[in-house]
Amino acid sequence: MRRRAGAVTATPGAAPRTVLRAARWADVATGTIHTPAVLVIEGNRIAAIGAEAPSPGSAVEIDLGDVTLLPGLMDMELNLLIGGPGSPEGLPTPMHGVQDDPAYRTLRGAVNARTTLEAGFTTVRNLGLMVKTGGYLLDVALQRAIDQGWFPGPRIQPAGHAVTPYGGHLDPTVFQRLAPGIMPLSIAEGIANGVPDVIACVRYQIRHGAKLIKVSASGGVMSHSTAPGAQQYSDAELAAIADEAHRAGVRVAAHAIGDSAIRGCIRAGIDCIEHGFLASDETLQMMADHGTFLVSTTYLTDAMAIDRIAPELRAKAEVVFPQAKAMLPRAVATGVRIACGTDAPAIPHGKNAMELVALVDRGMTPMQALQAATVTAAELVDVADRLGRLAPGYLADIVAVPGDPARDITGTLDVRFVMKDGQVVVDRREL
Repeated sequence: MRRRAGAVTATPGAAPRTVLRAARWADVATGTIHTPAVLVIEGNRIAAIGAEAPSPGSAVEIDLGDVTLLPGLMDMELNLLIGGPGSPEGLPTPMHGVQDDPAYRTLRGAVNARTTLEAGFTTVRNLGLMVKTGGYLLDVALQRAIDQGWFPGPRIQPAGHAVTPYGGHLDPTVFQRLAPGIMPLSIAEGIANGVPDVIACVRYQIRHGAKLIKVSASGGVMSHSTAPGAQQYSDAELAAIADEAHRAGVRVAAHAIGDSAIRGCIRAGIDCIEHGFLASDETLQMMADHGTFLVSTTYLTDAMAIDRIAPELRAKAEVVFPQAKAMLPRAVATGVRIACGTDAPAIPHGKNAMELVALVDRGMTPMQALQAATVTAAELVDVADRLGRLAPGYLADIVAVPGDPARDITGTLDVRFVMKDGQVVVDRREL
């Protein structure tokens, strides 16, 4: 790592200072690229930014050269606890829900967390795990261990177990075609039917550390259950889930593919729609009017290995995925608030930036795609006052990519430098 030290005299008790120099930096809030870049980091915060040299003082200077500095990128839908090591080509195995014990799954999550961080994604939402864990929220444990510095990984907003009804998307009994009684699950692991149960289920997840709630509001493409567009929870159940979470200060994300299910989620006040593949123009306008976020996971419709899945699932994908690709340009044109999310490991962990490339392919400008992975995502997870921008007072989550990503978004596939919380975790410059 090439660094040159500044003055050696430090002010007693002062936070350590790092100065990053680069050819450019992106002000994603205004959509502009500035040149050159000088960022002063004190402790874990950005103290100053601009083209002027910092005031004299003790500092470590890092000259990153011909790169663009970006805020740490954010992935608003993934599952670090499945896929990755031990899985063919990083994809989840069909029976992972009954083959992987909690310890093995959590260790896998640690590896995937590092892979994600090294790809430049410093904040993620881990959305729902539907397996037998004895009620333990493994993503909460993963988040705690990372926050305590045990191993490197992104900031995690964990959802615990997804809330789903009998036979719903993410119910392992149908997801993995299990016989009755083979894998009994309770509200502690996300199975909930009727208003009292869904309220208890939300309370359980929050009680044990979930920072948001994930609900399966419609059928899915990759599950042996109802049709992808079918609404699985009643309006009353969706409203109860949203009300219970919001009273606790927690937001709700809904897996919702079908148009009627999306509308039910919007009426219930659910904050974010995951996928939204079959949304009509009227429903997209409804989302825009209500400020409902969309995490479209659009790249998986290009890259998911559907040739390896069961024929009946492949048939669903062949019908739904083209409609999903056509939906997103309409959502962009309507002004829906779109945040970046991959649904990894539907695509392999570490390939998260391919979602940004796909967003541009679907009609976003490169800067709009960057905003989806920074300022818009920060608004979704309610951290826009401290993450998602390069600005004084913000946490020092910073990545560097070659070229100008506002012109060529593919530069985000080649992350050269990652800083999280003021600490350098990746430096891939040539020595």
